Amino acid sequence: MRKIMVSGLINTETTVKVKKFPIEYFPIDYPFFGVNTRVSGVAYNLAKALKALGDDVRLVTMTGADFSADYVKSKIEEIGVSTQNVKTVLKETPNSVVLYDEEGKRQIYCDLKDIQDMAYDFERELYEDCDVIIACNTNFNRSLLTKAKEAGKIIATDVHVLDDINDEYNKAFMESANILFLSDENIKTDYREFLMTIENKYKNDIIVLGMGKKGALMYVKQEDEFYEMPAVTVGEVVNTVGAGDALFSSFVHYYTKGFSPIECLKKAQIFASYKIGFDGAAVGFADEKIIDAIERKLIY
Repeated sequence: MRKIMVSGLINTETTVKVKKFPIEYFPIDYPFFGVNTRVSGVAYNLAKALKALGDDVRLVTMTGADFSADYVKSKIEEIGVSTQNVKTVLKETPNSVVLYDEEGKRQIYCDLKDIQDMAYDFERELYEDCDVIIACNTNFNRSLLTKAKEAGKIIATDVHVLDDINDEYNKAFMESANILFLSDENIKTDYREFLMTIENKYKNDIIVLGMGKKGALMYVKQEDEFYEMPAVTVGEVVNTVGAGDALFSSFVHYYTKGFSPIECLKKAQIFASYKIGFDGAAVGFADEKIIDAIERKLIY
């Protein structure tokens, strides 16, 4: 069993099903079973996905000292992950609200509270026995990037929406990442040219661009090759929130097991497609058996 460290944001998340976008004003609606509150956040989504796939996960995050934190910790323990490295230092636990429609479009409001102003003391024993370090792009992970790189660890990160490769906030994460994920949402130029510009500047081993229903584009430096893969359809699309986290986490899982990058991406596409058949960013994660069974039925 591979040990993967996941360090980043955890929050409570309320999802609200709406009729359509844009939303017209009305005083009240009754979307029965359309409003749900769960634990979410990138770090939790990744940790839960990796546990579903069979990995040993070490989770590092922060919460407030409030009722939301008690709920968060209970759900972390429920998935079999220790809360030993969850620091209760924030003024309040971060929270988000996600509006989504039947087409899978979504609008997210994420209140980070004061997590971006906090620091975390990453002692060497936190990461020295881990095969991969997943460092989410939160401020407190900046010191982790330096320490993990000095220790020769594989670093994986997702910078999500990016339109400028010189983005000051994400620069350190891109510089440190062996495996770099991002979304196509704000890219206005040719995708391949954009990824090559990133690789030329930051020298990442693998860069994966998530393109939603269009699939994914990957550049692998060792082979100096692009791979473009169309999205697969496993079932009905219920909610696309968390699809990027699912793609990222499952890719890292299979990569640590020694699969080739293209095989990792194939399996990750299936994992992400299966996940969006469920409502909520942290639900709908398949195990390896389900992925293998689906893959046998697909023709690439």
